[in-house]
Amino acid sequence: MFSKFLAATVLAGALVTASPAAPALAANPYERGPAPTTSTIEASRGSFAISQTTVARSSVSGFGGGTIYYPTSTTAGTFGAVAISPGFTASQSSVSWLGPRLASQGFVIITIDTLSTLDQPASRGTQLLAALDYLTRTSSIRTRIDASRLGVMGHSMGGGGSLSASVSRPSLQAAIPMTPWHGTKSWSSDRVPTLIIGAENDSTAPVSSHAEPFYTSLPSTADKAYLELNNASHSAPTSTNVTVAKYSISWLKRFIDDDTRYDQFLCPNPSGSAIQEWRSTCPYS
Repeated sequence: MFSKFLAATVLAGALVTASPAAPALAANPYERGPAPTTSTIEASRGSFAISQTTVARSSVSGFGGGTIYYPTSTTAGTFGAVAISPGFTASQSSVSWLGPRLASQGFVIITIDTLSTLDQPASRGTQLLAALDYLTRTSSIRTRIDASRLGVMGHSMGGGGSLSASVSRPSLQAAIPMTPWHGTKSWSSDRVPTLIIGAENDSTAPVSSHAEPFYTSLPSTADKAYLELNNASHSAPTSTNVTVAKYSISWLKRFIDDDTRYDQFLCPNPSGSAIQEWRSTCPYS
């Protein structure tokens, strides 16, 4: 009798041992690419092979056409998307370096031409949103995009446009105004996670009357950061700039992809010879 009981106990133990373990919690479904390091986010290219396609002005409405840069493989799933506007009198070529650099980190990027090179910030904001709508609704790569994870960037008046776009569309996940210019100084109704990049020696949009008051006016409860480039001019974001790229990638990853692996580059506040000042509401929600 005892031997039967012992055998039953051993069998039960074996069945318990053989039972599959409870599945681990799923990783963030929006993570794209390997775990980041300083070298990977400072590199000229990320881990994704990319392609690009031209968007003719005549084929779209609401903005002046542009260029789409996107990861070639669809294995990782869909990607967040970002529209980038140039500044006053400029074309998309002034921000084109950001296209492949950001796309190779796992984003769909469109650098746009505006309807007129003289368009003011509010108009550029509307055009950024039109470009995102084109990307997600009718573009040839729309199936590669998660339309719930979108962001805007821009230089100068395009940076001011990204602030306008954020107020118009609070569902955006991230905004990065770069040496922004805008006649409106208060953005207290803006709830989009925003990284403002200013330049210490900017004489076109001095940080004291543009980037700094923009940042200060954003709600204290919002996810926000202010990066001032050391000894840099207004045009600093219009050519390859490791600091601009590094923190833009980190901000977009953190808020469009909800990827907390990038918190390490944003919190605590970064410092270094390229940074004149950094302010933030770190830690981020």
